[in-house]
Amino acid sequence: MLQNATARAEQGAARADVHSEASRLRAQLERVQGRRLDEPVLPTHPALAGLLPGGGLKPGSAYSLPASVSLLLALLAQPSQQGSWCAVIGMPELGAEAAERLGVDLDRLVLIPDPGPRWLAVAATVADVLPIVAVRPQGRATGAEASRLGARLRDRGSVLLVEGPWAQAEATLRVDQPEWTGLGDGFGYLAGRALTVTASSRRWPVPRRSRMLLPAPDGTVSVVPDERVQISAVPNAVPINAMPKTAQDRFAADDSLDIRAVG
Repeated sequence: MLQNATARAEQGAARADVHSEASRLRAQLERVQGRRLDEPVLPTHPALAGLLPGGGLKPGSAYSLPASVSLLLALLAQPSQQGSWCAVIGMPELGAEAAERLGVDLDRLVLIPDPGPRWLAVAATVADVLPIVAVRPQGRATGAEASRLGARLRDRGSVLLVEGPWAQAEATLRVDQPEWTGLGDGFGYLAGRALTVTASSRRWPVPRRSRMLLPAPDGTVSVVPDERVQISAVPNAVPINAMPKTAQDRFAADDSLDIRAVG
C-alpha cells in the first residue's frame, strides 16, 4: 500500500513537472510572438504574415512602415476583406483603383487625404471607431504623444500603421533591392516589381526578410518562387453615411475634414 502511495506521488510530481515545462514554453512562445497564444490577430497577406510577430497585425499595436503605398495596401487587403474597416490619413495620392487591385475591399476603406496640422488628433479619433488606421505624419510626434496614442490603441484594440519611424513600434518594416520586370532594351511596359521586405522587432534577436513580388504582373502580392522568410543579421467618393454610425457621430462636428468612404 505504501508502494502504491509512493507511485501515485511520483506520478503527480511528474505531471506537475510536465505542466510547469509546458507553461514555461508557452510563456517563451508568447514573449517571442508578442501576444498570448489564444489572442487573435488581424490576418494579413500570407507573403507578409511570416514577417510579423504573431503572424498578423496585433490589436493595440503600432507598426512603422516605409514610404511604400504598395506595402501598405498589401497589409490592408486581408483585414478589409474579412470585414475590418480601414482608414488612410494624409495620403492624397492613394488611388482606389490601386487599392482594389491589391485586394483592398473599397467598401471598407475610408480616406482622409488632408488632415492638416491636427493629424495626430485625427488619427486618435479615427482609432476610436475603426480597427485599422494608416497615417502619414504631417509633423513629428513627441514621445509623450506617441505614448498617449499607444494607450488609446490598446484601450480600443486598434492597429496603427505609420509611414516613417514611430516610438514603441511592434515591428518596423522596410523595403529595398527593387527590381522591375517587363522592360526590354528600350521598349515594353513595367509589369511587376520584386523587392525585399525586412522586418525588425524587439521580439526577435535579428531581423526577418523575404523576397516578394509587390506587385506581381497580375497586380497581386506573392513570394518570389523558392524564396522563404529568412532570418538575417543584417475614386469615386460616396457620402460619409457609408461609414459606421459611430464614425459618423465622431466627425459630424468637424466638416472641415475631407473624409471619403471609398466603394
